Amino acid sequence: MSENTVENGAPSGAQNVYDAVVIGGGPAGLTAALYLARARYRVLVVEREHFGGQITITSEVVNYPGVLTASGEQLTDTMRRQAEAFGAEMLLATVESLDLAADVKVVHTSRGDIRCLGVLLATGASPRSAGFTGEKEFRGHGVAYCATCDGEFFTGREVFVVGGGFAAAEEAVFLTTYASHVTILVYTDDFTCAKATADAAYANDKITVQTNAQLLAVEGDSVVRGVRWLDRATGEEHEFSSPDGGPVGVFVFVGYAPATSLVKGVAELDPQGYVITDDRQMTSVEGLFAAGDVCQKRLRQVATAVGEGAATATEMERYLKAARERTGIVPQQPASRTRDVAEKPATTPAAASTGTPGSPIDDAMAAQLQAVFSRMQSPLVLRLHLDGGDVSAELRSYMEALAAQTDLLSVDETDASADDPAELPFVEVVRADGTPSGLAFHGVPGGHEFTSFVLGLYNASGPGQPIADADRQGIAGIARPVSLRVLVGLSCTMCPDVVVACQRMAADNPLVTADVYDVNRFPTLRERYDVMSVPCLVVDDGTGESVSFGKKGLSEILALVG
Repeated sequence: MSENTVENGAPSGAQNVYDAVVIGGGPAGLTAALYLARARYRVLVVEREHFGGQITITSEVVNYPGVLTASGEQLTDTMRRQAEAFGAEMLLATVESLDLAADVKVVHTSRGDIRCLGVLLATGASPRSAGFTGEKEFRGHGVAYCATCDGEFFTGREVFVVGGGFAAAEEAVFLTTYASHVTILVYTDDFTCAKATADAAYANDKITVQTNAQLLAVEGDSVVRGVRWLDRATGEEHEFSSPDGGPVGVFVFVGYAPATSLVKGVAELDPQGYVITDDRQMTSVEGLFAAGDVCQKRLRQVATAVGEGAATATEMERYLKAARERTGIVPQQPASRTRDVAEKPATTPAAASTGTPGSPIDDAMAAQLQAVFSRMQSPLVLRLHLDGGDVSAELRSYMEALAAQTDLLSVDETDASADDPAELPFVEVVRADGTPSGLAFHGVPGGHEFTSFVLGLYNASGPGQPIADADRQGIAGIARPVSLRVLVGLSCTMCPDVVVACQRMAADNPLVTADVYDVNRFPTLRERYDVMSVPCLVVDDGTGESVSFGKKGLSEILALVG
């Protein structure tokens, strides 16, 4: 294999040098990669979680020029494909540190060191906490940060939205799809977003806007059942609880904290932690550029991130040309490139057109699946546990269509009479010799869970996705039985990361089991753990259950297991 290819998603070869490494796979990073690759520079985008960034949790983007309407995920998936079409390479990994002093920079990642001539920081920002009493304690039990992921849990309920920017106004309108009524608590005397966006919230008859309002506390038992807020103009406190005593939803959209920990103490930051750049988008460190929401800026939108990505790439071209001349290093784009196996299929069976009569997998998807299945090593059996219902029929059809794509998968059905009816239907992944792999999906793995299910098969069959040595050692070090239950929503963009990590632990250690549940199919579990947000991870190591919410990587889950 050539030293300039990507092997299992990780750069190989001691002499492998890129022109640019882009840290962050959101709109700014993907746009910069597209422009650099099109200009014949070799560029690698390193993303920790999923390509697309924060905008992927937005269900509808209507203000991006040239696109009438699209989900955030659809929009950024197209950006990624465009960048790859020009030769940009993609890598899922965590960037751990940077060495920027020399002409050849070194980006240290969880999947090895990467050498390059220039670095672009496009790590974006993550949601901030609002700081009201009970926010941390009730996260996942009424306090949420993603309307797309968690809005459905509040169908027919009263919902409060905290914030006064674009996200608060837009997501409040989206939440009216489910909620009986939405109250927006705006801290200042009006929204800070564009008038058209604010007007849509004001005009919605299911929304009440309270300006000069501060959420003081949420209260309840196992879930939020009441809120207290302050009218800052009058000093009067208000309390709300549902007339029927039921749960109340609180969605927090109060801005973002820049992801600048990599360059703290290295590059100049402003008092809020945002990166300061010059008119070339270069930071205070030579060869380190920055673009997107990680930077100082007045407007944080996809359009501005894309514009900055393009402008920064143009400035980087000049810098990289000079760096090539100065060092004599001219990185070459590979003649062929193997895409990271973690690439997300363009469609899922739930949305695909039917290429073969009766099959939920069309021809385009089948071709993408071959990129994964062709690299699997050991045969697996998809063992069905069914209850005779419509969901069981759907699951059988789904698994038979998947197994038809490769000789390494087969389907059988077991007698489910001994199974707990509350767990049915589910598919259990079994090795060819009959031993369990530890992986099971309860319901039908459609939507965003299609990809994580396929990756689970790849990890169970081998060779599996590359992981950090520390994580591999952590999995091997688990010496007692551990049960991992992940409750997911099929429309949740944050759930697959948790699912893939848990499945990897089960695939690598026979003492670990990973059961994934479509939470909407299993209301008993939802009620048992008071789930009002996904992903919900339940860890049972024999000493009792612990429940946590939110997106987590493999290292974080290993820390929970201890």
